[in-house]
Amino acid sequence: MNHFQKIAVLMGGRSAEREVSLSSGRGVMQALAEEGFTPVMIDPGDNVGDQLFQARPDAAFNALHGRFGEDGTVQGLLELMRIPYTHSGVLSSALAMHKERTKDVYRAAGLPVVKSILADRREVARGHFMEPPYVIKPVNEGSSVGVFIIRKGDNRPPAELGSETWAYSSEMMVEEFVPGRELTVSVMGANQQGPDRALGVTEIVTDLPFYDYEAKYAAGGSRHIIPARISAAATDEAMDLAIRAHRALGCRGVTRTDFRYDDTGAKPRMILLETNTQPGMTPTSLVPEQASHLGMSYAKLCRWMVEDASCDR
Repeated sequence: MNHFQKIAVLMGGRSAEREVSLSSGRGVMQALAEEGFTPVMIDPGDNVGDQLFQARPDAAFNALHGRFGEDGTVQGLLELMRIPYTHSGVLSSALAMHKERTKDVYRAAGLPVVKSILADRREVARGHFMEPPYVIKPVNEGSSVGVFIIRKGDNRPPAELGSETWAYSSEMMVEEFVPGRELTVSVMGANQQGPDRALGVTEIVTDLPFYDYEAKYAAGGSRHIIPARISAAATDEAMDLAIRAHRALGCRGVTRTDFRYDDTGAKPRMILLETNTQPGMTPTSLVPEQASHLGMSYAKLCRWMVEDASCDR
């Protein structure tokens, strides 16, 4: 077991998910202090390497979300500086952040996905790339930022996709819409204490048009039902697929894989959407909730992540 004491908590950053990351980081700072660690806040600026050098931590807890924190870039810096860190390494972080590369890995591993097309946002804004209903999402953002659902009867995609004020990726994924239930499964990766472990299946219900940024993070934006209201067989399938996705991408530490479960027809189908290598640790986040359901407190979960930290992930 690692014996780290001074922990740099990387939080904030400059992605579209900055506020979520700050919320995650504040919770982690408090939890690590409760567990006897010495947490040091680092909000990455223009020279995060210098910030880390000045802090001289024993390890880093990566509470960053989105680009620059979840896409392999800060992981590469931590590897160069030989600072042990939490969550996944450079390659798996980069793969999982790019939604189409994630699907390539899923397909190669025989995991169920739906049809998708990559295109420039300006092209996507001009007309339908597939028969509605379908989903449009930035290929490398998280927390459902910049996501649209195009429904039957919609004349065209939103004009803002072609706007000069668009703040997200220019490369968009156009993906078949899957009706049914929104499910998610957290996985705690293998370490000295045991093999990969799926924590449970949560069903996410919202009264908003879909499970977007507001539904994820605003108070009352969504309801989490654990265990999900699905059959035992479907529960086992989702947990097995989450572990297989975690392994196929080469992930480490904690991940969370999101699904759509289409039980609207005669033959139900479980579809993988994406794997989050830096799941949220906010008060409304799903990973702490699933861990709590199994009797693991937020603070103990944070301790597990720190003790799992390493280089060469």
